[in-house]
Amino acid sequence: MPSPIILDRDYQAAIAPYAGYAPPIPSDAGTLRLQNDMAIQAVMSVFPAPEDSVEETKIPYSSAGAQLQLHKFVPSGNKAGGGCILYIHGGGLVSGSVPLFRKDIIRYAFETGLPIYAPTYRLAPEHPFPAAIEDVYSALEYLRDNAEKEGIDASKMAVMGTSAGGGIGAGVALMARDKGFSPPISKLVLIYPMLDDRTKLGPDHPVNEHLTWTTKKNEIGWSSYLGGDGKEVSEYAAPARAKDVSGLPKTYIDVGGVDLFKDEAIAFAARLVAADVETEFHLYPGVPHGWEWISATAPVTKKAVQNRVWALTNL
Repeated sequence: MPSPIILDRDYQAAIAPYAGYAPPIPSDAGTLRLQNDMAIQAVMSVFPAPEDSVEETKIPYSSAGAQLQLHKFVPSGNKAGGGCILYIHGGGLVSGSVPLFRKDIIRYAFETGLPIYAPTYRLAPEHPFPAAIEDVYSALEYLRDNAEKEGIDASKMAVMGTSAGGGIGAGVALMARDKGFSPPISKLVLIYPMLDDRTKLGPDHPVNEHLTWTTKKNEIGWSSYLGGDGKEVSEYAAPARAKDVSGLPKTYIDVGGVDLFKDEAIAFAARLVAADVETEFHLYPGVPHGWEWISATAPVTKKAVQNRVWALTNL
C-alpha cells in the first residue's frame, strides 16, 4: 500500500487560504494556456522581487525566419567580462512568457549578480517542435557571437530552464553537443524539468490530489508540442529519450517530491551520473511543481534558491 502523501508544513500553510478550490480541468491547449497564464500572473503579482536593483532591456534577434526578442536583465554592480545565464521560462510548452516570469528572472539576476538573457520562444500548438528548440538555440548562438558586444565571457554561459523550459534547455544542450557548439555550455541548471512525453499517473494514484501540474495537463502540453502525428519523437524534443547523454555540460537538477516529473528527473540525473557527467541533484520532499512561487519565504524555498544560485555562480 502506498505511503500517505505528507506535504511540507510551510507549503501547506501557504496554500491553506485556497483549501477546497479545484481549478477547472483543461480540455485543450487554449484552455490550458489561459489557465496557466492566469495562475502564473496571480502568484507572481505578490511574489517579492528586488525590481529596482535590476535593469531590463530588449534585444531583437531572429530564429528560422521568426523575429523574436531577447530580454536582458542586468543587476546593479555587474562587471563586464564575466559569465551570464540564458533563462528559459516554463509554461508546459503551450503557455508562459518572459513578462510573466519576469520577477523570477529578476530574483536570480539579483542573487547571482550575473546578467540574465531570457528569450521569447514560439509556443505550441501554433508552433510545434522544433520551433521552441530552434528559438532558444538561436538565442544561445546570438550570445556567443555577440559576447564582446554584450560584455560577457562566452566560455561561462549557463543555460537555466524551469519546467518546460528545463526540458527545452536539456534539448538545446543535446543539440549543442551534437553540433559541436563552441565554447560549450558551461552549466545546465534544470528546475523540475519536463523531460519525458511518456510520463503519466493512473487515476487512483494518491499523489494526484496534490499535483499542480497533472497528467491531463501534461498530455495536452506534449501532444500540442509533438503534433500527435505518429512520428518518432526526437530526443531534442523529449530529452529523456536520448540514447546517449554523455558529453553534456555539468548539470544541476532539482524537483519536488510531490511533482509529476519526480521520477523522470531522478532517472535523467541517474543517467547523467552513469555517463560521468558532473551532476548535482536535489529532491525536496512534500512540495509540488512550482511550489516556490506561492511559498516564497518557506525554508524549503530558501534552501532551493540558495542551491540554485550556488550552481549558477560556480560555472
